[in-house]
Amino acid sequence: MKIAKDTVVTLRYKVAEATGKLIEESREPMVYLHGGYNNTLPKIEEALDGQEPGYEVTLNLQPEDAFGVRDESLQRVIPKSEFPPGVKVGGQLEGRTDSGEPHVFHVMKIKGQEVHLDGNHPLAGKALKFHLKVTGVRMASGEEIQHGHVHGEHGHHH
Repeated sequence: MKIAKDTVVTLRYKVAEATGKLIEESREPMVYLHGGYNNTLPKIEEALDGQEPGYEVTLNLQPEDAFGVRDESLQRVIPKSEFPPGVKVGGQLEGRTDSGEPHVFHVMKIKGQEVHLDGNHPLAGKALKFHLKVTGVRMASGEEIQHGHVHGEHGHHH
């Protein structure tokens, strides 16, 4: 079966920096609903559209096609006193952007009485190399299409 809108794609992946330094390799297969549901990067969907199990590809993506360019307005320095006890580097907190939109911020460092937050994706601003191998393709169920994501093994569980 070919990858098309409303198919469920199972794949293995590796993500590396442009230099080839490995960032992440899938332990479990990634499973996503194909067809513009924002379950993976648009350039990945574009490269896999029409392909079949066994297909392998390496994509070199610039930041704007991967996790975006860095937005320095998403950095914050907030007094530690405004946080609950136990705030730790590496933690995630929901805050608001300058325009008031809810947004996830990562705790980058704690320096004295200051907590440094960054709302950029950790891979924002980086050119990345994605190696993908399609291991399965099936038709999505009506419920998966309606919900906009995969259910069951390696997918979303309600």
